[in-house]
Amino acid sequence: MQCHIFIILYRSSQQLDKDDLLKRTSRKELFAKGSIIALIISIPSLAGFFVSWAVLDNLIEAAVIGLVVHFIAMGFALKITKKILGKKI
Repeated sequence: MQCHIFIILYRSSQQLDKDDLLKRTSRKELFAKGSIIALIISIPSLAGFFVSWAVLDNLIEAAVIGLVVHFIAMGFALKITKKILGKKI
């Protein structure tokens, strides 16, 4: 019984934190931060794809290189996102 109460209290406290964070973040701020993250992910991927396509002149190899660069950029974006979108508590 105590375990169930703890789980309910824990989930409700998580929901309050999310609601509080959403109230403190404006739509403009959320849009701006989301756009920055999208640019961090997409620009290196596209640049890697187009440069490798121009150099190698092979679409399939360029796509694979662009995909690898994309996943590397996603890893860095995760670290940068934690700094940009840090909790405001």
